[in-house]
Amino acid sequence: MKEEKAILALADGSCFTGKSIGALGEAFGEIVFNTSITGYQEILTDPSYNKQIVTLTYPHIGNTGTNSEDMESPKIWSSGLVIRDLPSEKSNWRAENSLNEFLRSFNAVGISDIDTRKLTRIIRTKGSQSAAIIAGKDCSEKKAIELAKDFPGLLGMDLTKEVTISKKHLWKGEGTRPKTALKRFKVSALDFGVKSNILNTLYSLGCDITVLPATTPAKEILKSKPDGIFLSNGPGDPDACKYAINSIKELSEAKLPMFGICLGHQLMALAFGAHTEKMKFGHHGANHPVQDLKSKKVFISSQNHGFTVKEKTLPSSLEITHKSLFDGTIQGLKHKTLPAFSFQGHPEASPGPHELNYLFTSFLKDMETFHG
Repeated sequence: MKEEKAILALADGSCFTGKSIGALGEAFGEIVFNTSITGYQEILTDPSYNKQIVTLTYPHIGNTGTNSEDMESPKIWSSGLVIRDLPSEKSNWRAENSLNEFLRSFNAVGISDIDTRKLTRIIRTKGSQSAAIIAGKDCSEKKAIELAKDFPGLLGMDLTKEVTISKKHLWKGEGTRPKTALKRFKVSALDFGVKSNILNTLYSLGCDITVLPATTPAKEILKSKPDGIFLSNGPGDPDACKYAINSIKELSEAKLPMFGICLGHQLMALAFGAHTEKMKFGHHGANHPVQDLKSKKVFISSQNHGFTVKEKTLPSSLEITHKSLFDGTIQGLKHKTLPAFSFQGHPEASPGPHELNYLFTSFLKDMETFHG
């Protein structure tokens, strides 16, 4: 296939010319960088990356191809992909398609053969900003810059309604449930952009999971008499999700065990009275050290968030359980009197690989204690 030109432009006027990968066309969103060496398919299909153009700092992306088993959702949610080098051949026994074929199958736009180190330094220095990719015959720097400037940014943007399911359903689980998972718990999972691997982890531990739309009222959730409430990951500004914050407030009055991850962590904090703020360039990668403040143990975590809970705004009812060793931001919270806790990173993503599984088992212990 003939190589096509592509241009990446940032709202500050920075431009990069490279080769088109994936589909031809236009893409725009907030540009971020991710330091993961592997996991590009999981990143692209994570709904938390909705309206974001992802730059992967590792130079060779696509070596192992793609497959139908590593999808975190049914489609690519990332607005665009930026990489240094796309290998000419895929090489892995699990590979079904190349990365290029995978991008095209979802009409996703990308660009390769640019200096991703320079781009990453710009993002680190100036912060995440709006960007655009144009791939094909009609691309020009002027048009790309205009397209980038037209994107308003994620601050104040509610994206959960774009990624959530439309109707509730029972999660069937992928794979078999271990024989050791004898105790069954009914979990209501609010889908703000949930990843399949999170639901599979809960399922493997013995949870029967009902996945619910993000806008589901608390009264409807409580009608099914769940043993626990799970608040999922997702994209956008948590402060814009007023409906979810209000539902979590009402759910907390039932004093049911509650566990939040990523956006769910931020929404739980907001529901209890804390505030969030936009980070300069966020946390995106699979090598982030996080410390459990009680045990003093350090865990390697997977991260993907552009907002954080402001420590100075925490109410007296919440205590910090985990902190980032990169910048000291809050990574975990626990309510002092209710069985509710949350974690900012993605404990199911396994960079450790399994050292953060205790967060899931803690949720199960809370449900077991609450229900006797």
